[in-house]
Amino acid sequence: MTTPETTTIGWVGTGVMGLSMCRNLMDAGYRVTVFSRTQSKSQSLLDAGATWAESPAEVAAASDISFAIVGMPDDVREVFLGGKGLIAGASPGSILVDMTTSEPQLAVDIFNAAKDKSVAAIDAPVSGGDIGAKNGTLSIMVGGDSQPVATIMPLFEIMGATVVHQGAAGSGQHTKMVNQILVAAGMIGVCESLLYALKSGLDLKTVLQSVSSGAAGSWALSNLGPRIIDGNFDPGFFVEHFVKDLGIAVQEAQKMGLQLKGLELVRELYRELENAGFGKQGTHALQIQMARSNNFQWPA
Repeated sequence: MTTPETTTIGWVGTGVMGLSMCRNLMDAGYRVTVFSRTQSKSQSLLDAGATWAESPAEVAAASDISFAIVGMPDDVREVFLGGKGLIAGASPGSILVDMTTSEPQLAVDIFNAAKDKSVAAIDAPVSGGDIGAKNGTLSIMVGGDSQPVATIMPLFEIMGATVVHQGAAGSGQHTKMVNQILVAAGMIGVCESLLYALKSGLDLKTVLQSVSSGAAGSWALSNLGPRIIDGNFDPGFFVEHFVKDLGIAVQEAQKMGLQLKGLELVRELYRELENAGFGKQGTHALQIQMARSNNFQWPA
C-alpha cells in the first residue's frame, strides 16, 4: 500500500513542472525529501515542511519512492546513473520514477541499472504543461514493470487525470514522442491561423470564440491562444526543452526508418526560435518567430 502514513517520497527537480507536482503530493499528506541544483527553487516546499537533501543519492536513501523531473537527457543520466545519483543511494525494493521527457533507450538503461540493485525504475513523462501540473490534471505516460506501476498508481493519480501504463521500460518515453509530434503540428496551426486572422483585420478574441468550440478546437488553441493574443509568452514549457524533445523524436523516427517531414519542419522552426534568443519562453512563442518572418512584431 502506498499511503502518506507508510510511504516516504523523494523529489529531484523543482522547475516549472516539478514544483507544482511535488507540492500536490505534499498537499496530499506525503512526507517529501527534495533536491534541486538551485536550492532557492525548492524554498517554498522546504517552507511547507519538505526536507532538504544534498544530492539525488541522499534523496533516494531517505525515500521509498523517488521521482525526478529535470531538463535534458544528460541531466537524467547524472541524476539516475551518476556517482551521487538516485540508483547509487536507492535501497533494494525501492522505486525510482523519471518524469522527464527523455530518450527511450536511456529509460531502458536506467531500468537495467536499477534492476541490478533490486530497485524498480519507471519512465513516466507527462503532458499538460504548467496548468496541468498545478491542477493535478496531467496526462502521465508510463513504462516499466506492472507491479511497481500498480504500487505507485495512487501517487500518479494525485498528479494526473489520465494515467496509462503503455508497456515495458521506454514505452512511456515513446508515447511522449507521439504526444510531442502532435503538439508541434498543432502549434503551427494555432500560430498560422492567428497570424492570418490578425492580418485580415479580424478581432482575435472573437475569432477564438468562434473556432475553438468546433472541429478546429484543441487544447493549445483554448489554453495558449489567449496567451498569444495577450502577448504573454511566459513558459508553461520551455522552447529549449521542446527543441530537445523534437530532436529525440526525429532521432527515434530515423532509427525506425521513418521520414516525418512535418516533424522535421517544426523542429527547424523551433530551432530558429531558440537561436533567436527565445529558448526560455513558452512553446507558444513560435508566434513571435512567425510574425518576424513576415516582417512585423507580435502583437502588432
